[in-house]
Amino acid sequence: MKKMFNKIGKFFHHIWIFFDKWIVTPITRLILKITDFLKNNSKGLDKFIGKKSVLLVVSLVLAYGVFVIIDQESNVMIDQYAEILYNQPVTAIYNEELYVVEGLPEVVDITLVGQKRHIFLAKQSPAKGVSVDLTGLKTGNHKVTLKYTQKLKSLDYKLDPSQVTVTIYEKVSDTKSLTYDILHQDDLDSKLSIKNVELDRSEVIVKGAQYKIDTVATVKALVDVNNIPTTAVGDVTLRDVPLVAYDSDGKIVDVEIVPSKVDTNITITSPSKDVPLKIIPTGNLTFGKAIKSINANVSSVTIYGEESAVEKINQLEVEIDVNGLDSNKEYNVTLKKPNGITDISIKNIKVKVEVDNSVTKEFADISVRSENLSEGYKVQALSVDDQQVTVIVEGSAEVINSIDASSIKPYINLEGYGVGEYEVAVLVEGSDLRVTYKSKTKKVKVRITKG
Repeated sequence: MKKMFNKIGKFFHHIWIFFDKWIVTPITRLILKITDFLKNNSKGLDKFIGKKSVLLVVSLVLAYGVFVIIDQESNVMIDQYAEILYNQPVTAIYNEELYVVEGLPEVVDITLVGQKRHIFLAKQSPAKGVSVDLTGLKTGNHKVTLKYTQKLKSLDYKLDPSQVTVTIYEKVSDTKSLTYDILHQDDLDSKLSIKNVELDRSEVIVKGAQYKIDTVATVKALVDVNNIPTTAVGDVTLRDVPLVAYDSDGKIVDVEIVPSKVDTNITITSPSKDVPLKIIPTGNLTFGKAIKSINANVSSVTIYGEESAVEKINQLEVEIDVNGLDSNKEYNVTLKKPNGITDISIKNIKVKVEVDNSVTKEFADISVRSENLSEGYKVQALSVDDQQVTVIVEGSAEVINSIDASSIKPYINLEGYGVGEYEVAVLVEGSDLRVTYKSKTKKVKVRITKG
């Protein structure tokens, strides 16, 4: 603003000098000459000047001359423009090996004021940019002024902000263990799996203010699947993997990490296994009806996924809802992927269920087993009737007649039981899921003692 007022003052000063030199003084001299002339030729001149046309022409000439002079001088003030340069980077000058600076904006806005042509030249010519010199400042809070260096001195500029308060900390360092996270793993071919990621180092150095270093809980290399140059079985090297520091809440901590990037060796595999399908009917058929047969159009599939998950799975269970079923039906079933399984060779199957009339059959004197008894204990039935039970099997006659008693397993669940005598419910399971099993004896009495 001060420069603006100075220009306005200079403008009016120039106008006064101009008027004095080119208008006031010449007119005064002219008037004196006219006065002298009039004394000598008063009558003729009086008659000439007294004419309206002469007075009009003289007035117009003088007015035009004054207008031209003022217009030329005022162009300096009228031809003023302002333009904002947004997001100009700020450079801080200080010893980056010893100190950390916080509170300094990364970018500022610069308003340039001046003639349009000067602003255009300023935008085309390189400038040293916005900077702040922190050399010599010690740790603590400091109010500093930002400076903009521009070669064209004919322009005025204003920074937003022009002053900021910064905090200077002493830079400290610490050593942290390095782990990794795999990003966009779902984008990997579903038949492939990342078996191992080996980083080229196990530790890194973090630098920054002490209070930030104290919050760093972990440093991770972010391995992005989308950056892997090839996605095929084998080993592949991924270079310049970025590192990020996190606090205990998983938020990023702004500290310097040395080095800031690492190289990784990634092992890509394709674990798979052929497993049979196990069709499991759920719900109850209409009263008097039973399942005669369950047949799927495929008997096995190939599963892909994490090696540990593939190894644990020996069959793929497929549930179908038969609740209220009273006649034959074909189901279209979408296979669900168990945890750790990324792909299945066949996604959809068809299951045909045949329904028959229901009958029952009893299987007597089947021994009752105990399960989930804690280590160090033993169990004993209190009577012969508590040792063996009769199991009622309900289903299609054709299915029931093919069932062997050895495939029927009544049992009691003793999980959580200690020393003492108990009356425990009898549960029954069998290998054929087309029928239902239940014990005629609902509960048996047992004694648990220390083993």
